[in-house]
Amino acid sequence: QVQLVESGGGTVQAGDSLRLSCAAAGITLRRYAVTWFREAPGKEREFVTAISSSGGNTYYADSVKGRVTISRDNAKNTVSLQMNSLKPEDTAIYYCAADSRKDDYASRYERDMVYWGKGTLVTVSS
Repeated sequence: QVQLVESGGGTVQAGDSLRLSCAAAGITLRRYAVTWFREAPGKEREFVTAISSSGGNTYYADSVKGRVTISRDNAKNTVSLQMNSLKPEDTAIYYCAADSRKDDYASRYERDMVYWGKGTLVTVSS
């Protein structure tokens, strides 16, 4: 059974940092591009960042560019999301998802994802 499990969420104050992780079971995550999405209260789920299978290509939404870094440790079958200078508008449930594309790019679209985690909640207070 394939599982993606997010961890690292919590409640922080504006300006703080958090590191989210996405761990995989049942698949070899290095064969997949990984994308993080988030869903804020009352809003649609949106793209945050993505990383190709090799880690050589990364993509960021404009809203987080410069504050967020995505990375992967293929030996540990994990992908991490370092978030700095957090803002109240970053409050959301954060989901990781895997895309089985064969090239070394990554998608920002939900329709391209084949596996999803259940999410981890990040709350940023002002």
